[in-house]
Amino acid sequence: MSISAEIKKSFSNARILGNGDDRVTLTECELYCLMSQCWIDLGIVESVSRLPSLPNMPPSTDYYRIPLAWFQTPQPNCPSASLLLDSLAYCVKHQPDFRLYFENLATLHKRRLKYQRILSTQPRPTMNQIGPRSLLEFGGVDDELLASWLIWRKWIFDVDNRAAQETGYLFEPVLASCLGGEAVGSRHSPVKRLNDGVARTDEGRQIDCYDGENQLAYEFKLRVTIAASGQGRFAEELSFPVECRASGLTPVLIVLDPTPSARLTDLIRAFEANGGKHYVGSDAWAHMEAKAGEIMAVFLEKYIKPPLVEMAKYEDTLPQTLEIACTSEAMTIKGAKAILRIPRRQPHLG
Repeated sequence: MSISAEIKKSFSNARILGNGDDRVTLTECELYCLMSQCWIDLGIVESVSRLPSLPNMPPSTDYYRIPLAWFQTPQPNCPSASLLLDSLAYCVKHQPDFRLYFENLATLHKRRLKYQRILSTQPRPTMNQIGPRSLLEFGGVDDELLASWLIWRKWIFDVDNRAAQETGYLFEPVLASCLGGEAVGSRHSPVKRLNDGVARTDEGRQIDCYDGENQLAYEFKLRVTIAASGQGRFAEELSFPVECRASGLTPVLIVLDPTPSARLTDLIRAFEANGGKHYVGSDAWAHMEAKAGEIMAVFLEKYIKPPLVEMAKYEDTLPQTLEIACTSEAMTIKGAKAILRIPRRQPHLG
């Protein structure tokens, strides 16, 4: 069958992330496994997919419970790239949103693979970087313990920074695509900052999701708490709906966690005062699923909602006591009930 340029571009986007040393490229086998996962999620039969079921089925139908290594295990008679592309085109012909579903799952998978690489290769901090920080604690603690404490906390800080960066590249764009919009950076944003009530054409506002068809500007929040926002930062958040309205857009606030707070109340009032809308908790999920449509609502339910809901359960509990150890081969993080093992490659910690 004839394959459109849009489908070919989508397939290429699904396959490759980044450039140079950071590049992640999925093999035909990985793409085959991911496409099969989409068929399982959506209940698409083989006659529509045009490819047979996986010879080696995954250990779970839940993507998050499948080890990343399984996707990299060769499948017998793995289809060629051209056959995979043909199958993608055939699925999209029967269900247009299949393209976005497959692309978003591939994006999630590539970011997870990249982050595993980061964990395995994040360099150990050097004393040239962190040694002066010992001035704040030196003498009050054993020297060797202090050195280990300096190294561990800097390494964890660096890894967490990378996690925040990778999540930023993943979370909001995926949510935006499910809502039929796109994440927009400040440089090309239709929302302009105000200076004494006058729009600045040279400075825009970043938008989590811009729905140009309906002229909506979405702001995503996991949770709004007093602790999460300092006074200056919160003033910035309050100005977003004002500047949206001045730019001719309707501001829409999405808050996934319904935990009440004074800041959340103030933020909702700011959106309402500027002709905006707000959706909190179950209303937020319902709104996103309605906007997403039947197929992409499945993606939200399977890939976005479960981790957020599950992690929210531990919001107000004390963290477990952890034992962290490392060798040149691996780092292990031991909790009360489980052990996380992270293989290490050069450059390594320890």
